[in-house]
Amino acid sequence: MTDPLVRYRVEFPILENTTYLVSNSLGPMPRAVPARLAEYARDWAQLGVTAWKHGWWEMPIDVGNQIAPLMNAEPGSVVMVPNVSFAQSVVASAMDFSGSRDTIVMTDLDFPSVRYAYQELGERLGARIVSVPSEDGIGLDLQRLLDAIDERTRLVAISHVFYKSAFINDVDVICEHAHRAGAFVSLDAFHSVGIIPVDVKKSGADFVSGGVLKWLCGGPGACFLYVSPAVRDTLQPALTGWQAHARPFAFEGRMDYAEGASRWLNGTPAIPALYAATEGVKIIREAGIEAIRSKSVRQTSRLIELADERGFRVFSPRDPSSRAGTVTIDVPHAYEVTQVLISRDILVDYRVGAGIRAAPFFFNTDEEIDLLVGTIDEALTSSEWEKYSASRSLVT
Repeated sequence: MTDPLVRYRVEFPILENTTYLVSNSLGPMPRAVPARLAEYARDWAQLGVTAWKHGWWEMPIDVGNQIAPLMNAEPGSVVMVPNVSFAQSVVASAMDFSGSRDTIVMTDLDFPSVRYAYQELGERLGARIVSVPSEDGIGLDLQRLLDAIDERTRLVAISHVFYKSAFINDVDVICEHAHRAGAFVSLDAFHSVGIIPVDVKKSGADFVSGGVLKWLCGGPGACFLYVSPAVRDTLQPALTGWQAHARPFAFEGRMDYAEGASRWLNGTPAIPALYAATEGVKIIREAGIEAIRSKSVRQTSRLIELADERGFRVFSPRDPSSRAGTVTIDVPHAYEVTQVLISRDILVDYRVGAGIRAAPFFFNTDEEIDLLVGTIDEALTSSEWEKYSASRSLVT
């Protein structure tokens, strides 16, 4: 099979000696990133404080504008913040829970850090948290979620894609239902933007947060927050800072919120992370999200087929339309086998209660899928995991 996407392998140095199947945790560094970081160092060294007037000040929105097309978002609707926990906290701080609409609807499968933010900040603001359970730990019954959204719901804050299983929630239906009920919707899209098509205009989501750390191959420290133009100027986030002021350099004593995307900024941005953030985004936009999605479906389906042949439990949806870019396989001694794989430069990760997460991306070859499962076979039959477990117990 001719695979035009493998030509992008040369853009990622680590692929020269590593089977990289962990972009759902940390995307590989693009080849151009060191030069971008050197550019940051040069600007700081040569321009000093005047670097702010040579693009630094605008970077939180300029970088957001490069990510916006991956969500079909308008220019000027995406800002950059340090992490998704912070982005979701900003959203929570803009909500009024003092009246009859006092509820935040979440799910038991949302990423813990986001849940912590809403539980701690939301509850201190007077919110009641309703968490919808999952029957199988993989997906969520759509009707059960919709039934949890009622006249008390102020905000629906859920994952677009669940981090353990890669189950895709039907956000179009969820947003439509929530809006009819008078609630806002905030999506955690860390596991969707860059690996599956995302369309904020189609879904009508009010807020979407995610980051470049994973599928966008941009490294840590840069996350995005989309705020729908329909709502962005109607709310006032309490978790704010001087960048969100209409006249930040007037240094006034009281907040006067800016109009537009800047209203959702906060303090001084993490400039080095923003320099590194965009090279992966450029590559993914060039490769094309539809082509990336098509290849992902094919390779994740192959992983499931190989797991089934061996009788391993698959902790991800079998229906490709409900599955994003990760397949979680519950193999015997999964943690130890993961360490064996990593020792062989086959990079995956492990999640408690689920198993080994493998995330083939657009640059992976089909042969690497077979290599992964073949190495799992070898680790189990040769008891290499026992050797690893024994050495680990001696160290501890």
